[in-house]
Amino acid sequence: MEGVLPAIAILSAACYVFGYYRRPFVFAGLLFQAGYLIIRGAALGRLPLVGPHDTLFFLSAAIVLFMLTIAHKMRGTDTVLHVTVGMAVFFMALSFLYPPHNSPLPPVLRTFWFEIHVAFSFFSYALFGIAAVFGMVSLIRGVQEHEGIQYKMVLVGYCFFSAAMIFGGIWAYLAWGTYWLWTPKELWTVILWLFYSYYLHARLRQWWLGRPLSVLAVTGFVIVIFTYLGVSLFMKSSHSF
Repeated sequence: MEGVLPAIAILSAACYVFGYYRRPFVFAGLLFQAGYLIIRGAALGRLPLVGPHDTLFFLSAAIVLFMLTIAHKMRGTDTVLHVTVGMAVFFMALSFLYPPHNSPLPPVLRTFWFEIHVAFSFFSYALFGIAAVFGMVSLIRGVQEHEGIQYKMVLVGYCFFSAAMIFGGIWAYLAWGTYWLWTPKELWTVILWLFYSYYLHARLRQWWLGRPLSVLAVTGFVIVIFTYLGVSLFMKSSHSF
């Protein structure tokens, strides 16, 4: 098993590289990533969503999954697809810098609410990441295009993230007897939620359309990465397992 899973990951990354020339390779890469998650999950007897290794790999797969759904329905998104796949490969490679969490879960994590909380969180992170790529490409080109799809990615991601916060509160109550612990992770989660609330309201104002909205999309994903990895690295939190 230890040799099989890295080999599957390498095959997935290779397919993504070839995907720059032929889109079907991107689909193949996603299938390999899904296979990795399924095999690892079957071996562990649970969803592989604990620790940076599992969550980074899951984030990588979610990014490709959502981006392929968009690219299948829209034309003129090849550049965004290529950049997004590159970002997914980066997160997948980064996941192997962290040791997999193979030990039994602590009691506070043995609940459905924890699993759905984490899954929804990383679905939202993936969508925020795609919106950031749309924004970055627009800023580099100097032409604001696909602003509507950027907004939709943020809106759907915001819904996922809001649901994740609710499920996280339920999990916290079952684990610690309170819905809120005032940990750095929870505080930054609220900051992230407020930022994207501002993004969604800003788009309703004419003067925020175009370049300013793209800047907000990119800035938002920087906050996502800090909330996800930065807080865990630099601050102690009940979310560190």
